[in-house]
Amino acid sequence: EDSFQKRNTPPSGRQGSGYYFNKLGAPQRHRIVVIGSGWGSHAFVKSLDATNYDVTLVSPRNYFLFTPMLAGAATGTVELRSITESIRAANPDVNYLEATVTEVVPGTKTISCQSVVCQGAECSIDDFDLEYDSLVYGVGAGVNTFGIKGVKDHCFFLKQVNDAARLREAIGNTFERANLPDMSDEERLRTLTFVVVGAGPTGVELTAELKDFVEEDAARFYPHLLPFIRIKVLEASDRVLMQFEEGLQGKAVKDLEKRSSRAEGLLSSLPDDYVTVMLKSSVKEVSATDMTLNDGTVIPYGIAVWAAGIGPLPLTLDLIKNVPEQNADAKARGRLLCDRWMRVAGCPGVIALGDASYVADDPLPATAQVAAQQGAYLARIYNRQYDMMPLIPTKRLGATAETLGGVRFNQGVLAKPFQFLNLGILAYTGNKNALAQVEVSGSKFEIAGLVGWLSWRSVYLAKQVSKRNMAMVAFDWAKTSVFGRDLSRF
Repeated sequence: EDSFQKRNTPPSGRQGSGYYFNKLGAPQRHRIVVIGSGWGSHAFVKSLDATNYDVTLVSPRNYFLFTPMLAGAATGTVELRSITESIRAANPDVNYLEATVTEVVPGTKTISCQSVVCQGAECSIDDFDLEYDSLVYGVGAGVNTFGIKGVKDHCFFLKQVNDAARLREAIGNTFERANLPDMSDEERLRTLTFVVVGAGPTGVELTAELKDFVEEDAARFYPHLLPFIRIKVLEASDRVLMQFEEGLQGKAVKDLEKRSSRAEGLLSSLPDDYVTVMLKSSVKEVSATDMTLNDGTVIPYGIAVWAAGIGPLPLTLDLIKNVPEQNADAKARGRLLCDRWMRVAGCPGVIALGDASYVADDPLPATAQVAAQQGAYLARIYNRQYDMMPLIPTKRLGATAETLGGVRFNQGVLAKPFQFLNLGILAYTGNKNALAQVEVSGSKFEIAGLVGWLSWRSVYLAKQVSKRNMAMVAFDWAKTSVFGRDLSRF
């Protein structure tokens, strides 16, 4: 009888699936459903003590991606697996479901999901619903094409792993195609023209990585193609890197347009002005072979990368449409209107993180740094057992005091609202140059050049989410420095 009871009593504690089972007769745990596996969601589950809750994360992507290094992955400086971490490894006490959320219904506290299930060569779509007590909405944002004709059909993007993989393959294809003997010089010049639209951090760092690839690897393997290579950066405004101070913005343009002084013999046939930053240049239309600007300029190209901003996902727009309270502030522009505790207006139990959220009292930039801090903050709220339903989140009765090193802290009954701590911004500008802008006590400190590059690499390495990632990124950097980038394509 005792052995029978042991076999049939639901275990308590972590299971291989990530589920927690309650002991017989125990009340059901608070159900937290997390949508997305980006910066905010990953920081939340990484920091959450999930043993106190039933936590399920739903995302079509079963890994976290260190997005600031996608530009390096697209050119082969680092490998894609070096900048990803499995969601299951982030917190084994969190259950993961590989599915896409198609609808959020705040009235019934449910979400609708679709999952593609494959057995052998056959695949089917399964639909299911999940109920929640708290919903952490961290889906992020998509690419904003501004409705410009041809962008979706002909441009590459740089938001996901597949985007970087496709771009890396396309760069290799471009050089091999330009190397064929039957191509005219005019066609070769078009084929080896790279256009990057958008001079924010993504566009600037991609341009810098392309420059390094051209000057360090293409110069060795395709020296006869160097005269035909062009890189054009298009920016609709009159400045690059809008978040930086004016002096660093000018330094960024100078770094991008300056040819490397290394290996002058190999680079002698590379035009001094092969990189051009074109400000006040907005795109009107994109075709398969050229790009037309609003001033009538036509730019033939081989590869075009769209890095001109982000926009809301259809799931977010549908939720906003169905919740009247979300129309109270036009400045939200496709983001969920939230209070200072990140609770979504008109959606009890829903908390939004990162690019999908907008706090009217304290608008924040759409950056990985903001999303990660929001996710960690929310995890602390739940770890300290605050009730998010009152006007000001209040610590639950009987909540266990949190300790660190045996010392109790944060005994406040009311939760403090989220406060963003600006740790500074970084941007790589090529040829071992980078920009760093750090804010301390209201003062801004600017770093550039080699010191900036060392700071950039140090921060990016330190911000990796696991020791595995840190080791792999460091190895990739060392491998690229010694042996160059791998040009093999499979």
